[in-house]
Amino acid sequence: MKKEKIAISVDAPLLEIVDSKIDGSILRSRSQAIDYFLRKGLREESVSTAVILLKGSHQQHAFSPVKGRPLLELQLEFFRKNGITSVLIITQHTRTSGQLLDLASRQPIATEILEIEAKGNAKALLSARDRLRGGFVVMSGDTYNNFDLQKMEKKHAQLNAMATMGLMTRADTSQYGTAILDGDYIVDFQEKPRQSPTTIVNAGMYLFKPEIFELFSGAESLER
Repeated sequence: MKKEKIAISVDAPLLEIVDSKIDGSILRSRSQAIDYFLRKGLREESVSTAVILLKGSHQQHAFSPVKGRPLLELQLEFFRKNGITSVLIITQHTRTSGQLLDLASRQPIATEILEIEAKGNAKALLSARDRLRGGFVVMSGDTYNNFDLQKMEKKHAQLNAMATMGLMTRADTSQYGTAILDGDYIVDFQEKPRQSPTTIVNAGMYLFKPEIFELFSGAESLER
């Protein structure tokens, strides 16, 4: 692979740590050490797994045409373009489950369907705990927007957050969950209020660390 020469400024204490990792065997030079830890850090921060939470009663949404294509096809394309390599769809068995499997299997991204009976999106996600070893992104099954997932990942990493909810603004909030913010943090959340003091709403996109499952005991809703 072709390498490019670059000039960078590094704090002296940080450079000392890098130099201390040079062992003359695996890491033989400063540039090799920087390359190694940069790659390692990028792998750890990047998210490669996504979950789509699709209620069985809403399964028809997966086939709804958006811009002339099924919604699920656009969702999977969105994930693939944002570096996601595997997707898990959590749903329930319905008469359209076969169609869902057929549509998912024809997309150029590894997709698995997990059929589970669970009350609430938190319990549905908890059912997939053993399949989610690293950080992961979650999308509501009826969601489609041109969300900047990479920007969201960057903010998630900067804050070292256990959970990050994607937000957007809507003049009419009656069909959305609304969020009250204090800086970068959500301090109150209401699901589809008749009246809301804010236009900030849930975009149906979440980023989680795997440690989030430790907080799921008894919870039914991801938002609460």
